[in-house]
Amino acid sequence: MFIATLIARPGALDPALADSLRNAWGGGDILWLSPDEAAEFGLATLPANQWEVWQSLQAQGVDLVIQPDGNRRKKMLLADMDSTMICQECIDELAAEAGVGDHVACITARAMNGELDFEAALTERVGLLKDLPVSVIDTVLATRITLMPGGAELVATMKAQGAYAALVSGGFTAFTARVAADLGFDENRANTLLEGGGKLTGTVALPILGRDAKVAALQEITARLGIGVEDVIAVGDGANDLGMLHLAGTGVALHAKPSVQAECDIRINHGDLTALLYLQGYSRDAFSFPG
Repeated sequence: MFIATLIARPGALDPALADSLRNAWGGGDILWLSPDEAAEFGLATLPANQWEVWQSLQAQGVDLVIQPDGNRRKKMLLADMDSTMICQECIDELAAEAGVGDHVACITARAMNGELDFEAALTERVGLLKDLPVSVIDTVLATRITLMPGGAELVATMKAQGAYAALVSGGFTAFTARVAADLGFDENRANTLLEGGGKLTGTVALPILGRDAKVAALQEITARLGIGVEDVIAVGDGANDLGMLHLAGTGVALHAKPSVQAECDIRINHGDLTALLYLQGYSRDAFSFPG
């Protein structure tokens, strides 16, 4: 058995559309996870025209995901940070303070789309931050960084159900520590910006945490918890996330770069981070909230 899930922005999912698709595919009864926002129904087999329908629904602002019915409720969340749990790329925001924002943002976009080597691109961008006052990090956190909608509910709900939450970023510990604390993650891993005399040195501690390190984190944490990789839902948007997205039981490309979407079967382009709860079969009235 499979489960087809439809997700849109609140109020944007037409019940008639859900009914029409269920009827066309001979699906089971529709379960509304959130009125006019998220619904699911069972399927006996995978539809042959799944991706044609997916493309059509994208034009209507609706995400479609079809996945096996078994083991949807996960025991661990593994999340990227930049452009995933937060709306920004931290290095781009630091670069803007250093006066090289546009240049660094261009490199970031290319690296996240897989056009550049991640480690080399990170080294180049960090080099452009040389002599930036360390105090700017707190300024950026306070004035430029915003949490991605739905993230607080995602972490709180999964933790309320006994799941473990890990934030693993190719960004920097100065940011992951704050974001992890604000959202309630159990641990965080990232790169460390080196500093001296109150200024950034333009270098990062080695080894650089990139694609392979995210895969290693998934393997290490699941082994420590005594669970399997199939018990993990992972989410990210960049090329350096593909390894963990492929290895996890459920890998979600969230508002992802084109090259990342091309390699992932689960793509969320219209919903927010609560989509990861709907994919696990949670209804909105079952969500938990921090605090």
